[in-house]
Amino acid sequence: MAGSSRGLAASPGPLRRSVRYRLAMTIVPDTKDWTWVLQRPCPECGLDAQGFARDAVAGMIRSNASAWRDALAAGARHRPAPGRWSALEYGCHVRDVLRLYDRRLEMMLTQEGPQYPNWDQDATAVADRYGEQDPAEVAAELVQAAGTIAARFEVLSPGQWQRTGSRSDGAHFTVESFARYFVHDPVHHLYDVTGVQYAGQPRPAT
Repeated sequence: MAGSSRGLAASPGPLRRSVRYRLAMTIVPDTKDWTWVLQRPCPECGLDAQGFARDAVAGMIRSNASAWRDALAAGARHRPAPGRWSALEYGCHVRDVLRLYDRRLEMMLTQEGPQYPNWDQDATAVADRYGEQDPAEVAAELVQAAGTIAARFEVLSPGQWQRTGSRSDGAHFTVESFARYFVHDPVHHLYDVTGVQYAGQPRPAT
């Protein structure tokens, strides 16, 4: 076990730092099923996942990523409360979500009805020591990851929006519903950090 007395007594190194960071991670894991955002607006962040044309998703991703540069500026390491992530930790999570969903989108476009591999976001936060990463690097990586998945959405054909994929819990998505569900994540977490509701709701297609 990583927390054995021998391991903790050793000189500082990756193992000890990992244990210390894990002890500091007093965040309660989020186990809620957020697929309800596909049916109604989010009362917290203000995003209506059905209130915009699907072609707007790429631009929304890029705009959100740009806003994270300011969110990850001075004070990003500070936790506003013991049980709440810092802006840096949220930024790391959003960066990793962007990368994860790009891989899932690629699976949907190249495989028939794939099931996505599971991902433990809370274990990743601990293992990768989100709170110890460099905010400027995280901001740059987040913008890069956003550009990658936005570019993939931008070139979808009409038929590709109807391709499918699913989670291991049985949640089933088309690329379109996947896009609408996914874009809520970075928008909501920007709200978690700034407290400002989403105000850039594009007009629905007519």
